[in-house]
Amino acid sequence: MQLPVEEMDLQKAIANVQPQLVESLSHAPEWLLMKAKHFLPHVDLSHVAGIADCKEKVLLVLSTVENAGPSIWKQFIQCLCMEGNLPMHLEILLMSASGEGNLNQKQEDFAEGSVPSPQPTGPERRRHGSSSPPNGKESKQQRLDSAERYRHLIITSISQRYGNKRAAGAAVLGQAQPPAFNQAFINLVVRQSKAPKLKERADKSKEDSAGMQEAEECVDTAVKILDLFESVVSSGTTRVILLFGKPGMGKTMLMHRLCQKWAEGALHQFLFTFLFEFRQLNLISRKLTLKELLFDLLLQPEDSPDAVFQHLVENAQRTLFIFDGLDEFVGNISQPSSAGVSPALLRSMSISELFANLCFGKLLPGCTVLVTSRPKKLPGFLLSRADLLAEIWGFDHERVEEYASQYFHEHFFKDQAIAHLKNNSKLMSMCFIPALCCIVCVCLEYLLRNRLLNVELPQTMTQFYIKMLLIFISKQQTEDTVSEDKQLNLHRMAILGLCDLALKGLEEKKIVFYVNDIPEHVKAFASLHGLLTVFEVKMSDSLPEAGHAFVHLSLQEFFAALSLMINSAVDGNYLKRKFSLKSKWTLKNETRTEFMENFHIFLSGLSSKECRTFLTMLSEQSQAWVQDKQAAILQSLRKLAATNLTGPKIIELCHCTYETQDLELAQHVGSQLNFKYEFRNFRLTPLDVSALVFVINCGRDLTQLDFAGCPMELDCLEVLASCKNIEHLSFRSRKYGDEFAVALFKSLPKITCLKKLELTGGNITALGLTGLTQVFSNCLQLEEINFQDNRLKDQEIVKITEMFSRVEKLKMIDLSHNDISVTSVLSLAKGATTCPNVTELHIRKDTVMIYFSGQSKRIPRSPNLRRRKNKEENVAQIRTLTLRLQDCGLHLQHAVEIAALLRGCPHLSEVDLSGNQLGDEGFRKLAESLPNMCISKQLDASNNQVSVDGVCYLLNAMNTCVNVAELEASLHHQTAILKFIGDKEFDSTHSRGQFMFRSDHVYCSRGISLSGDHSGEDESQKSMISRKIRLTNSGFPTRDLDKLCAVLKKCSSISELDLSNNALGDQGVGMLVGLLPELQAMSSLKLSGNGISLSAVFGLAQCMSALERIKSVDISLGDTQSLHLTFWESVRNSSTSRSARKFPSHPQHLEHDHCFRLRECPVGPTDMDKLCQILGKCAVLTELELSRNALSDQSVERLLASLPCLHSLKLLSIRNNKFSPNCTLLLANSLNLCERIREVEVRSSENAFLHFERRTESQETPCRSGSKATSLVKFTREDEPRKILRLTECFFQPEHLPKLVSLLQMCTSLTEYISTNNNMTTKAVDDLLKALRKSQGTLRISIEEAWVREERVASLLQMAVQPHGNVTEITILKGKGLLRVRVGFPCQTEKMESVVNRLNQCELEVKHIHCLERLVEKCMQLQELSWSHVDLNNAEEATLINALLPLPALKKFELTASSVLPRGMGYLVAGLQQCHAVEELNLSSLELDDTATLMLVSGLHQMPLLKRLLLNNNSIGSEGCAHLAEALKNAAHMEEINLSHNKFERAGLEKIAALLPEMKNLKKVNLSSNFIGPAGGETLAEALAHCRGVEELLLARNHVGDSTAAKLSLSLPNMCYLKILHLQSNYIGSLGGTQLAKALVKCQYLEEISLSENSFGEGAIRTLAEGLPHFTWLRRIELKLCGISDGVSKQLALGFSRCPVIEEIILSWNSLGDEGALALAEVLPRMARLRMLDLDQNHIAARGARKLAEELASCSGIQVIRLWNNRIPKNIEESLTKEDARLQFTFFS
Repeated sequence: MQLPVEEMDLQKAIANVQPQLVESLSHAPEWLLMKAKHFLPHVDLSHVAGIADCKEKVLLVLSTVENAGPSIWKQFIQCLCMEGNLPMHLEILLMSASGEGNLNQKQEDFAEGSVPSPQPTGPERRRHGSSSPPNGKESKQQRLDSAERYRHLIITSISQRYGNKRAAGAAVLGQAQPPAFNQAFINLVVRQSKAPKLKERADKSKEDSAGMQEAEECVDTAVKILDLFESVVSSGTTRVILLFGKPGMGKTMLMHRLCQKWAEGALHQFLFTFLFEFRQLNLISRKLTLKELLFDLLLQPEDSPDAVFQHLVENAQRTLFIFDGLDEFVGNISQPSSAGVSPALLRSMSISELFANLCFGKLLPGCTVLVTSRPKKLPGFLLSRADLLAEIWGFDHERVEEYASQYFHEHFFKDQAIAHLKNNSKLMSMCFIPALCCIVCVCLEYLLRNRLLNVELPQTMTQFYIKMLLIFISKQQTEDTVSEDKQLNLHRMAILGLCDLALKGLEEKKIVFYVNDIPEHVKAFASLHGLLTVFEVKMSDSLPEAGHAFVHLSLQEFFAALSLMINSAVDGNYLKRKFSLKSKWTLKNETRTEFMENFHIFLSGLSSKECRTFLTMLSEQSQAWVQDKQAAILQSLRKLAATNLTGPKIIELCHCTYETQDLELAQHVGSQLNFKYEFRNFRLTPLDVSALVFVINCGRDLTQLDFAGCPMELDCLEVLASCKNIEHLSFRSRKYGDEFAVALFKSLPKITCLKKLELTGGNITALGLTGLTQVFSNCLQLEEINFQDNRLKDQEIVKITEMFSRVEKLKMIDLSHNDISVTSVLSLAKGATTCPNVTELHIRKDTVMIYFSGQSKRIPRSPNLRRRKNKEENVAQIRTLTLRLQDCGLHLQHAVEIAALLRGCPHLSEVDLSGNQLGDEGFRKLAESLPNMCISKQLDASNNQVSVDGVCYLLNAMNTCVNVAELEASLHHQTAILKFIGDKEFDSTHSRGQFMFRSDHVYCSRGISLSGDHSGEDESQKSMISRKIRLTNSGFPTRDLDKLCAVLKKCSSISELDLSNNALGDQGVGMLVGLLPELQAMSSLKLSGNGISLSAVFGLAQCMSALERIKSVDISLGDTQSLHLTFWESVRNSSTSRSARKFPSHPQHLEHDHCFRLRECPVGPTDMDKLCQILGKCAVLTELELSRNALSDQSVERLLASLPCLHSLKLLSIRNNKFSPNCTLLLANSLNLCERIREVEVRSSENAFLHFERRTESQETPCRSGSKATSLVKFTREDEPRKILRLTECFFQPEHLPKLVSLLQMCTSLTEYISTNNNMTTKAVDDLLKALRKSQGTLRISIEEAWVREERVASLLQMAVQPHGNVTEITILKGKGLLRVRVGFPCQTEKMESVVNRLNQCELEVKHIHCLERLVEKCMQLQELSWSHVDLNNAEEATLINALLPLPALKKFELTASSVLPRGMGYLVAGLQQCHAVEELNLSSLELDDTATLMLVSGLHQMPLLKRLLLNNNSIGSEGCAHLAEALKNAAHMEEINLSHNKFERAGLEKIAALLPEMKNLKKVNLSSNFIGPAGGETLAEALAHCRGVEELLLARNHVGDSTAAKLSLSLPNMCYLKILHLQSNYIGSLGGTQLAKALVKCQYLEEISLSENSFGEGAIRTLAEGLPHFTWLRRIELKLCGISDGVSKQLALGFSRCPVIEEIILSWNSLGDEGALALAEVLPRMARLRMLDLDQNHIAARGARKLAEELASCSGIQVIRLWNNRIPKNIEESLTKEDARLQFTFFS
């Protein structure tokens, strides 16, 4: 069967081109296989997928489809042509051979990706007409032709709209181009950024993303707009370019220019370009397909729209979509969901969906999307999607000049205009914004044309807009003589209408207006003057309409702001609500303010004084009305300044402030911002910097500017140079390179107040540092320079060293984190040593810091000159240099150069060479050079890889260099530090009396070699120096010990030697101890951690007798061994030198203390015998301490047995050693074994202390001065030596108590036994009291046990009278569980008849008389009776007290905290009536009321010798006081009366007050905490005037007021012996306080004053402060809660400083702030005896606290400064506490 002609042609065509076809399809074999499966759904093609060769796979697929039949084969070939990416000639040939019809229905069922061409219906059919495709019968060539015709149609349209002939097109539509805006295009500055981290920025807030800067490492690069499309690599996916810019930068104009360039063929990579403006897309509310968006809203193809659209789909990679003004879009744009699913091309979507799907490649994948926007309206998801980010920076100097040149090219004054712009920095800053540049040129043209250049140009953007409006109006006037006010009046209604239109549009988010929206007169006015532009608007498929918009969105914002200011219906409150700046900052959703970016700036500008006349004319209101509105805006700005602002917000606020031109507001804003401005990661324009400079320059204080990651043009630096108040300027960014540095350095000399410059993290090279020296020498105030992290190399470092001596006030240069080599290190070191003003060079790895003499730290003065205090003002400062070269890679080959460098510098303070690789040989070279070096503090050579040899080199330096005072070395820690004698002068860590320096010796400025012969003066100088060696943690091998000892033996001048942790063992320690006779200057030897045994302990003990210079031997053999020997300084031979004779190193004592301490060393009985035997040979041993030695009873027994042999012993301590009860008894029995023991104390069965008296025999010790004895001092035995036994918590068992009693019975010389909680039973106590006796003297027994609290008083008294002597004191404190008895020996008894007679007089019942006979008999000598917590309502106890009180010798009776009411009071009074000899009566805390007081009176009448009466803490009222006064009329001996904390009032007080003058011996009066009141206080004050002998007056908390204070001021001068005065909480005010303060001056013996809780006021405090110098004995003053503020702090502090013995100052709970703290801190060093300063609960902040801490460092006597609950940040508190723990910030310390 013959094939049809069509099929034959197809087979022939395929056969001819098969190689080319297979080659083309082999690039997409999987796609080809997928299409084959669609056409052959029932054929198994799985075997094809396994073929690896692509061409073989293509041939097999083609063969399989061809065999399926001609129809399918033909359809398959057509599908390949329509959807495959075939070469054009193949596509045309195959389409022609296969027929040109559309795919049939079967293909449509399979081919999902193809685009059907439905028949148009309705209007669409009518519109297309015959141009519609003929149902799939047109050829692809015709489709290509239609697409090409559509492309040319777009080009023609763009050329007409945006090209040179666009004016003609506008005329056709009736458009009027604005006269000022129809200018030639000037290329803008566009900077491109890579966008690798946009996803991170998308997650930030809009405020943070406002700048849209790239990552720091991606530096901005200037590009041409056409180059942006070359930067995006074509990858077959949709490419998104984001182009943003601030308002007025020319984004829309640039897009028009871009379309024009495409139309001219510049963008050859794009076949089609479509421009959409969001301001027009806002008008589309219905859903559209992509095809409708392109054809219905833009341009309709002339024919075959489906074919054209299909061609667009197929050529998406060559299609450019431009979306202009995303910030003007009112819809919400979100990221498309279902990332893997693409929407159908013909599905209708909203505008936002279409835009999002295009950006994310869901529609037309492979196309390019260019989006423009203002910075703050970029969705986060779009940022993460962007392939490229670029920003329009507007104009620079060159482009401004180019624009002006073209603008004025037809004017004769062209050069004059350009020169005016170039010479005016403010105008130039504005012109960097193209829109403002146009307006400036308009205004400048008008002034130059009319020869009005002498008229001042506008200063702000708002004023320029106003001027532009007036100029536009004036240009249309036929008469030149019409004034501005008449012109405004003429067009006032039109302007008001235009303002209303603008405001309504912003409120409704409307930018495009239709004809019906605009009143005719408004439209005519705006079109005539070029304020509105007209353009074609297509809503959908309807006919185009004319749309109107303001020529720029900023112009609409201007008129909207103007509307609010001139509208009579808008008041100040409404205006504040409309002032949207704060809401824009605080609201996360900015939909309210998205069209109002400049609205607030214009509102601010309209509030300036310069705009007042303009607003008055437009509003036809008074100036006062306008001024009120302006004031509302200014007030809002003031409030905004007080909020916490980030960098962009600060700039916006500065713009608003600048627009107001209000200097007062600018000064307020600056002060609220705390004069520190931080800007992070957003671009700054010159106009931004101008606004910032305006605010800063209006302020009175210096400011700090910190720019980090902020792109800026170099012109910003020129603007910044006009700022006069910058103190600290900081730039941090990799964007800042050489060009930036040169421009910055050029501007620096103009910033006259600059003190600190930071240019860090940049890319500066030697080129950027050109002329640096000359620049900085002109920066007269510059103190700090920071060039961190700029990748500077050796060449740049050399340039920087050249300027060291050029900047007069320079304090610091930071060159850290640069590329510094060893060569640079040595160059810097050489520069530092030769430059006279360098004080410190600090280099450590990447850290490089250079300090100069201008810095604040103190520079040491010459010791000679410092002593001339009367000539301090003439003393010149001595230059010192600290050189730190740490971890710099210095090796042996550098040692010679370093040594030479150090020798050549005569003023080194510290040298640090640690962390290098100098090695032993390097140390040798340094040690050899040391005698020729002048280092005043220390040389640190740690971590330099040294061995024992290197250490020995340093040890030799101790002999060869006289000014080396200390060596600290460790091989394990690689430490090697040499300290010099200059450092000792400031060393406060050593005890003051240990070693003193000759004050008349100047420490040598250069070392003196000690080899060979030396003068006596040099030897004297050497001997005067306290020299130390610390050689620790080195682990010397045995073979090195001889070498070490040989070197140490030569160090005869060493005073302190520390060889701890060196594993020396017994042998090594023995060798070193053997050197001691040679080391005569030794004062301390430490050998801890050397692994010694008990054998070494015995050897060290023998040293105590061999070397009497040994002061103490302290040994601990625990886990951490400790061994420390201290020495008394040797008495020098009187002939050693003149210096030695004049200044002996230690005064000769009659007797030195020598101590042996042994801890944590188990000592058995045998070892104890040996130790005691050795120590017994030490005739000078005075103290023996044995702690944690696990001593057994036998060891303790043998120790105690050896005590008589230790003749000089004063103290034996056994600590932390568990004692058995038997051992405790042994210790107690030592009182009987050794006569010299005076006190034995055993605590908690762990600690024992035995105190000895000096030698019992008479001894004579000569006290010598020089060599002759001048006197004899004789010591003899005391008449009755005290022997005391103290046992605390020894926990005896019952079987031990008899033994204790027995040994105490044998101790007849015992004077006091104190037993506390020792498990002593009542029987044991009873037996003990019976057993104790002595021949003569007194014995005091104190028993404290828990059972005493529960025991009956009678039982306790029966115990108390058990001793054989006379009981002279009985104390029963049941609350404490204490029974104390004092007994006198021998016993003196009274006849029994007398005892019975006394008991009968007490009217006791007969049954009680017999049991009390012994009690009274034993207590006949009782002098003191003290009871507490007893119950006198108990008849038995009442009887006992009745029996004891009448005893004739009783002088003191205390009954406190007991129950006496109601019955017990009678018994008490009955007893008191018999107390005729009592001198002190204490009845406090008994709840005595007036009735009880009345009963008490009868007893007081019988006490003629009463001296002290204490009735405090009772309930005595006025009536009771009257009774007391009556009873005390004859108390002539009264010295103290205490009635505090009672309840009497004025009436009672008057009775007491009348009595006081009669008490001639009265010394102490305490009436605190009663209800005296003002009247009672006055009475008391009058009475006190006659009490001249009173020493203590306590009247706190009586609320007496000013009147009493006034009376007291008259009485106090008469109390000439007054020492203590308490008047706290007495309602004393300013008047009374002032009078009182004046009177206190005359009380010269005052030691303590408390005036707290009185509202004195500043006047009274000031008067008190003036009188403080008169208080020469004042120790404590309390002024808590007195309302003291900073106003009087200086006078008060000065007064305190003049109190020579002041110890405590209480100023808590006042209002002292930092000024008060500073005043007190200043005087702290003058108060030598001050111990405590209380400043709790004041208003002190960090500044004051730091000053207190600073001064506290020099005040060693102060124990605490309290600062709880002040205004000090927690981190500052923690830091200061770490510096000095005496600063307390907590309530409980």
